[in-house]
Amino acid sequence: MASSPRLEKITPNNFEAAIALKVHPDQDHLVAPVVTSLAEAYVHPGVAWPRLILDGDRIVGFLMAFFDIDFAGNGTGTDIRSGLWRLNIAAGEQGRGYGRFAVRAVAAEIRRRGGTRLTACWHPGEEGPEDFYLGLGFRSTGEVSGGQRVGELELT
Repeated sequence: MASSPRLEKITPNNFEAAIALKVHPDQDHLVAPVVTSLAEAYVHPGVAWPRLILDGDRIVGFLMAFFDIDFAGNGTGTDIRSGLWRLNIAAGEQGRGYGRFAVRAVAAEIRRRGGTRLTACWHPGEEGPEDFYLGLGFRSTGEVSGGQRVGELELT
C-alpha cells in the first residue's frame, strides 16, 4: 500500500469509475461485478453498505457490507448477522493488503454498531478466497449459503 487506504461512498461523481473496477478474469465467477452489488444495495437500503476502497486518489477495490439481516431468512429474527457481502479488489491491486484493510474496516463498522461477529461467505476450492479468510481468523461455521461456505470472525 502506497498510502493509507480509506473508504468512500459511491456518488454520481465516482459511479462510472466504481463500475469499471474489475477483478482478475479468472476470478469473475467467484464474485459479482460492482454494478450488480450496487443494484442489490439499491433494493436493500438500510442493510447494504457499499464503499469504494481508495489508496490516495486511486480506486483499488470495492466492498459491500450488510448489517442486521435475518441470515436464516425465515422471518423469525433469531439469527441476525452483519458482515461482508462482497469484496472486489482490482486485478492489479491484489496482494497489497487492501483485502485485509477492507475486512478490518467492516469489522470496525460492525463494532461501532454494537456487533460482536463478522460473517462472510466464499466459494470453496483452490481458486476461491478461503485461505485469505481463514488466514484472517475466520472459522467455517459448517453452513452453506447460496453454494458458498459461511465463515465467522469473532470481534471481541
